Amino acid sequence: MSPPRRSLLALLAIGPVALALPVLVRAAGQPEITKAQPELAKEKLVIVTHDGQRHEFSVELAAGETEQITGLMFRTSVPADGGMLFDWGRPRQSQMWMRNTKVPLDMVFINEAGVIRRIAEDTVPESLAIIDGGPDVRATLELAGGTTARLNIRVGDKVEAPQFAKGG
Repeated sequence: MSPPRRSLLALLAIGPVALALPVLVRAAGQPEITKAQPELAKEKLVIVTHDGQRHEFSVELAAGETEQITGLMFRTSVPADGGMLFDWGRPRQSQMWMRNTKVPLDMVFINEAGVIRRIAEDTVPESLAIIDGGPDVRATLELAGGTTARLNIRVGDKVEAPQFAKGG
């Protein structure tokens, strides 16, 4: 085998490892997460679908950095009327992943006016793939996998919660 071909094969072999390194290295001072966080404070959240249906949820609020980093990791279930809301405090790029997450989730990316801009359905448990919600995301809502399809929740539907501007 020629040296250039060996080099190419070696690069192909280590490529996936090299790509994974950034996500495997945690930030300095960040503790390794090894268990589910205790249930967080909850608030009522309503999704109003395009056909006028109102779906009420009681969602945990991941407001602080540690709560947001841990999210729903290690949880073995998410209630049908529950979930977790990640309030970023201001519009920004929202990128999530499923590391240490044991159940599939629907990720709902919401703008500052409370309008759903993107939905990632049935995300893959334990995946390190980045789930990109795009720019201008004020909050990310995680629901039990299959919830958005079951309730016919779509992009453009409205989320009512204290975090979102009225009338958007």
